[in-house]
Amino acid sequence: NKEDVIGSMFEVGAHFAYSKARRHPTASQFIFGVKDSVEIFDLEKTKKLLDNALDFVASLAQDGKRILFVAGKNEARNVVQSNALSLDMPFVNGRWIGGTLTNFDQIKKRISRLENLISERESGELAKKYTKREQVLLGREIESLECTFGGLISMKELPDALFVIDTKRENIAVSEATKRGIPVIALMNSDCNLNDAKYPILANDSSIKSITFFVDLLSDTYKKNIGIKKTEGDLVSKTEERKKVDKEE
Repeated sequence: NKEDVIGSMFEVGAHFAYSKARRHPTASQFIFGVKDSVEIFDLEKTKKLLDNALDFVASLAQDGKRILFVAGKNEARNVVQSNALSLDMPFVNGRWIGGTLTNFDQIKKRISRLENLISERESGELAKKYTKREQVLLGREIESLECTFGGLISMKELPDALFVIDTKRENIAVSEATKRGIPVIALMNSDCNLNDAKYPILANDSSIKSITFFVDLLSDTYKKNIGIKKTEGDLVSKTEERKKVDKEE
């Protein structure tokens, strides 16, 4: 129900943008007004962007495609990690390592190193093969690799899409995805360039409540559509139905 979704977005403060001074020109058409010097998003327009993004997420799930979750900002780290893990998807919830997508072969080697060390530690091989001092050093290496690449262990090949919180902050990840032809879904505030994402969702990207709402919704949409195959006719009729609804509004 459209009203329910818009009401939910309002409740979590998704309508709060930034000040006019921080606004990127591409966000102008999505601003409804101003309150206490803070610009307010038009949630009707945000809802249309959200629908478009969720349709794409549903199609990814139906085809068994993989999404890389990216969110380095503190407000988003926990919810992005928990949702990515619940879907068995890779994630980066800290500093983006340059080359993660554009130099993936080298990144894969570091991930393999981490997997091998963890396997040897769990099987007791490290204790058999190395001195106590060497084990301490290897333990530190595991810790460092886990911190940097732990969320990428399930990423055996390049992802089919990125879900990014705040494209301005994650500009390197977005740039790498663009170079590799990987579509970007993004929750982005008024300071972001809409052209950085194929599927932008214009809303508050700096509040834990707002971020959680959108990340949970995206994850739930993916889960509900896993294994559901849609015919081309279904997809066409759905698109036509949405156009009809938009026209009526």
